[in-house]
Amino acid sequence: MQKRRVYLALGSNLGDRRAHLHDAIEELRDGGVQIDAVSALYETPPWGVLDQPAFLNIAVGGESNLDARALLVLAKRIEAAHGRDFAAERWTARPLDVDIALIEGETVDDPDLAVPHVLLAERSFVLVPLADVAGDVPHPRLARTIAALRDAHPQAERDEVVRVAGAGWERES
Repeated sequence: MQKRRVYLALGSNLGDRRAHLHDAIEELRDGGVQIDAVSALYETPPWGVLDQPAFLNIAVGGESNLDARALLVLAKRIEAAHGRDFAAERWTARPLDVDIALIEGETVDDPDLAVPHVLLAERSFVLVPLADVAGDVPHPRLARTIAALRDAHPQAERDEVVRVAGAGWERES
């Protein structure tokens, strides 16, 4: 398969959240994603199930020749390595969540995989960091850029996505 741009959204709200995200970036690289863009680091309130700790969220972009299914396998393997309980109730606390946001030139509508991510346009905690690395990228189904989708969210929702570290945070020791 030919290399193309991929964008992933990552979150963590258990354990050393920052370390989970940092390590996941390296594990994605080791797994075949040549990450060349990492968003700022954001803290966000939980979504779905509200009685849980706040999340740290980021987005990454890079080149890969992995297709959507191979990226999903890689994401699940990384989540499992960080202790993710796949039997837990949906949207509950987890050490690491790795979601495929977008893949250049590919859409998927399978029961266990949707690309672009089915809820991407509804979540400020995804759109704000994703706009850092893919602001000008159009959503393949909505014909609007990621930045335009972010800006369409109510300001109050975007204000809940609080930047806690700028670009380059992952290179800090």
